[in-house]
Amino acid sequence: MYTRKVSLIVRLNLKSFLCVKHKSDLPTRQPDNYYDPDAIHENPLERCKRFVKRDINELWKKANDPFDQYEDDKIFPKTVDILIVGGGVIGSSIAYWLQNKCRDGLTIAVIEKDLSYAKASSVLSCGGIRQQFSLKENIELSQFSAEFLRDIKDYLTVPEQQPPEINFNPSGYLFLATENGVDIMLKNHQLQKELNANVELLSKDMMKTKFPWLNVDDIELGSLGTLNSGWFDPWSLLNALRNKTKSLGTYYVEGEVEDFGFKVDTSIAVEEDPNKEYEGVNSVKVKLKGGETQQMVFGICIVAAGAESGNVARMAKVGNGKGFLSTPLPIEPRKRFVYYYHAPKGPSMSPMVIDPSGTYFRPDSFNNHYICGKSPCDTEEPETVNLDVDHDFFEKEIWATLAHRVPAFEEAKVKSSWAGFYDYNWYDQNGVIGAHPSYFNLFFAAGFSGHGIQQAPAIGRAVMEMITEGGYNTIDLSRLGFGRLIAEQPLYEQNIV
Repeated sequence: MYTRKVSLIVRLNLKSFLCVKHKSDLPTRQPDNYYDPDAIHENPLERCKRFVKRDINELWKKANDPFDQYEDDKIFPKTVDILIVGGGVIGSSIAYWLQNKCRDGLTIAVIEKDLSYAKASSVLSCGGIRQQFSLKENIELSQFSAEFLRDIKDYLTVPEQQPPEINFNPSGYLFLATENGVDIMLKNHQLQKELNANVELLSKDMMKTKFPWLNVDDIELGSLGTLNSGWFDPWSLLNALRNKTKSLGTYYVEGEVEDFGFKVDTSIAVEEDPNKEYEGVNSVKVKLKGGETQQMVFGICIVAAGAESGNVARMAKVGNGKGFLSTPLPIEPRKRFVYYYHAPKGPSMSPMVIDPSGTYFRPDSFNNHYICGKSPCDTEEPETVNLDVDHDFFEKEIWATLAHRVPAFEEAKVKSSWAGFYDYNWYDQNGVIGAHPSYFNLFFAAGFSGHGIQQAPAIGRAVMEMITEGGYNTIDLSRLGFGRLIAEQPLYEQNIV
């Protein structure tokens, strides 16, 4: 029933992605299987002003003050133009770009369940940034984000405050390949160079000379990311984004979305079924920190809730509805461990090193301290009921690889550890960015499976372009849209760490 529509959706950009239209935009006569991908010419923001603003205006007229005041001087806006669910680095980046673009033209609220960010994936990340990807989109996203981080003071400085400092360390990224991985590394390198990524290939002898502390006896080739590759402090980036965004007028609300509100609009036609009434999302029920529940009406909603994005989407019937709504947002939490260790004879300088086994390590601070980790295989994924660390995982899965790759790490002693959640896209391990075809005002930006922290600045800009300009003007992320899930066309990234 949906074959023809789906094939069109995969090819089209945002303007023709949505399968809902205002009835006045449709021809007066149309065949039963009508589908005109060129009928939508408005960008989503204009459509929301047209269909949703009337509801917001009615609510504003009923209230003497559009805001309710809560403890700690926190403000809860009853109505907003744009609601962002998730106040981590992705959600805050989206809010920054939208607020910076529109200034006082939009009311924007960010809902974050824990503004201390004690368990947030953003701040528990290792903060790596690289361009060694196998997909064009991921390379370009990280390239712009690296430029953003280098010029962060120009972007995120708040007047009369000290410029932000994220401690960017450009020590590089080194991927290692055995004989079996050489062909893939060469193919990826060709694409990276075509996109002007700062990446060099190193032979075995070159690596022995450049990194004498590294055992490369079983390694045939290395890929070294140079300029714009390394790591930074994730907490500092998040704090800088939030601080700048709030200074521009964004409201941060500490609470948790419990459900979506729906509204039937007879003026909108549903392309899946012309006889079906359009039922769209137009509000959320938010449980606040103090336990009380409030409703917030929105024009546009962006789900950027990280590992919880799949659960949030289900509240909007994504994955448990009919037609296009039967396809879920395939995002779930996956727990990852990070170990902080000391090796007194280890290298004083090192890039982030990615072993063929998936084990990674990099220096952390000075005095021969490092962090490391590894993603478990699918059959050994840890439970996600808490953020407890499996200390045996280091001994069983990581230590031997560290000692083999860097002999000085034989004396490694773990001093501390922590765990965090990946917003894992179990479909193809890549982000889902863009609108849902059944709603004209529901967008996603989640599922980046471990590389969201390094791509957040570019992702935020991309979402801003979709909403304010009706499509991508800088980096074309059309292939990362929801349509690939419906059409069952996964977009795999080979270099997942």
